[in-house]
Amino acid sequence: MGSNTLTITDNRTGKKYEVPIKEGTIKATDLRQIKTGEDDFGVMTYDPAFMNTAACRSAITYIDGDKGILEYRGYPIEQLAEKSTYLETAYLLVYGELPTATQLSEWQYNITHHTFINENLKGVLDAFRYNAHPMGILIAMISAMGTFYPEAKNIFDAEIRQRQIYRLVAKMITIAGFSYRHMMGMPKVYPDNDLSYPGNFLNMMFKTTELKYQPNRALERALEVLFILHADHEQNCSTSAMRVIGSSQVDPYSAVAGAAAALYGPLHGGANEQVIRMLTEIGSKQNIPAFIKKVEAGEGVKLMGFGHRVYKNYDPRAKIIKRVAYEVFEVNGTNPLLDIALELERIALEDDYFIKRKLYPNVDFYSGLIYQAMKFPMDMFPVLFAIPRVSGWLAQWQEMLEDPDQKISRPRQIYVGAKRRDFVPIERRK
Repeated sequence: MGSNTLTITDNRTGKKYEVPIKEGTIKATDLRQIKTGEDDFGVMTYDPAFMNTAACRSAITYIDGDKGILEYRGYPIEQLAEKSTYLETAYLLVYGELPTATQLSEWQYNITHHTFINENLKGVLDAFRYNAHPMGILIAMISAMGTFYPEAKNIFDAEIRQRQIYRLVAKMITIAGFSYRHMMGMPKVYPDNDLSYPGNFLNMMFKTTELKYQPNRALERALEVLFILHADHEQNCSTSAMRVIGSSQVDPYSAVAGAAAALYGPLHGGANEQVIRMLTEIGSKQNIPAFIKKVEAGEGVKLMGFGHRVYKNYDPRAKIIKRVAYEVFEVNGTNPLLDIALELERIALEDDYFIKRKLYPNVDFYSGLIYQAMKFPMDMFPVLFAIPRVSGWLAQWQEMLEDPDQKISRPRQIYVGAKRRDFVPIERRK
């Protein structure tokens, strides 16, 4: 009997089974051999929300939730946030290594020169009502892009696949900027190839009458860091959606649109908006103790921006974002909600209720404050999340396509419905 195995005794039959353990896991299909008879399907695992199920093997992002570690391709997030740019980090995620100077120059050139969108696609955007949510527009526009590039269906052609990666990373900021201007009733601002990726986005968002928009360097860098921190985060809800949809071998635009739809939800990409709403509802530092008591009493109130499915320590991204927040506030002034947030964090981190449950601030706790200070409306918050996350989605999608273990996603279920019964004519039904 090998040491890297799990011995299972089925008390129903008395039989013993030896299951291999590899990389700390067992294959769920190895449990199928455990049966009570020939007609038995075999043992399955029941794991709602994938709390303890690995659906893939990935070399992209590493997280140690207990120690508060986040790494992209082995590089600590702290180093990337300090020394890298978003496009360099996106290259790392997609290709697995940091680029050389030549590779980075070529990558930046291709992204920059794919930021323009087809004018007919702009017509799709203009068809939305003025008050349409920009995230809803983004999802629809990404999906529509697939019809403009029918070649994208050839997902196993490396050259064609590469072109779609350029297009998706590049055009995200253009669609996002156009969506904002549409919402505000302002004329669209076209990309400026002289600007950096985050600078170009700020240009398409906020340019007014100036002939040449020059982004504030501190705000441009703050947005760069936020994009790096949000670029990937292992098998979260939207990334899982990207892999599940992509497993059908659909074009990447359809898969990215589905991932963005998953990100739209308030428990995912909309979480930082919920933090702002919570801080606004609290109103002042004096109201925090009463709010904390309601949370602990389970009176239908949640402490948004605290706790994480993976992290049981301080989210490393939250530490970086907290520092960036002050850099933004130095330029645009302090967000009046900051004092409430700081006091709420201080009280919560000293409270036994939150300490025992290992609830620490996550990335959403401060990101909304920064976005608000940078004059982004709350409707744009999930869009700001989707822009950088597209590079992570595409890295995960490409990895999945090249993984021989992957097949079309098709979870099992435990049927709990009615037993077989005969159809009853309508006149005899009670």
